[in-house]
Amino acid sequence: MKNCDSATMETVTFKVIYNKQKYDVTFPIDKTVLELKKHVQTLTGVPSAMQKIMFKGLAKDQSTLKDLKVTNGAKVMVVGSTMNDVLQVTNTPTAKELQEEEKAATSKEPLSLQKQHKKVLDKYGKPDDVLPGVKNTKEQLPHYPLTGMYNKAGGKVRLTFKLELDQLWLGTKERTEKLPMNSIKAVVSEPLSGHEEYHMLALQLGPTEASRYWIYWVPAQYVDAIKDTILGKWQLF
Repeated sequence: MKNCDSATMETVTFKVIYNKQKYDVTFPIDKTVLELKKHVQTLTGVPSAMQKIMFKGLAKDQSTLKDLKVTNGAKVMVVGSTMNDVLQVTNTPTAKELQEEEKAATSKEPLSLQKQHKKVLDKYGKPDDVLPGVKNTKEQLPHYPLTGMYNKAGGKVRLTFKLELDQLWLGTKERTEKLPMNSIKAVVSEPLSGHEEYHMLALQLGPTEASRYWIYWVPAQYVDAIKDTILGKWQLF
């Protein structure tokens, strides 16, 4: 490592490894892990809030590279998912499906009767392990994860609210995505026709409606609490 004069910040050069990709990074040694995450976001596309930096264990945001004893040639691992990865938890929408989304947005027909959603509901039916639903009732979120729901691909979905982390953990059989609450742009829902004690609910993970992640058979009594928890009671949806 070069000795730096007082006018030059001392740096360290190391490799950042993410998803089998390697990036050569030169970074000030007195900068924090949180600042490194922001730089890593520009390289990998993984939002800083969704990253874990691993160097001899999990690195804390407030630690500096000097604290961690990162040296030239060291390898730093990054764990996390890009927004595109999160959206891949369900099937990637085709151009035809996107057109149906746009058409549905302007239609007054109930969501659950619209072609794209009816097809899903007819194919997978009511889950055997669905939680009891109660219409015209508002309840606080239970202290356990919400289960017994599925997504557009028929994959089982589990919602775990980690309030102390300000995160929603979106779980499927394959993986669990830890979503910062503030990364969810909107939450929309509507009762299922003929089963009004349950809703279909969408988490909008990007700027457009095409990024909505649909969940079916959400118990109606928890819908308002889900919206309040994710968006804050000051937002009206």
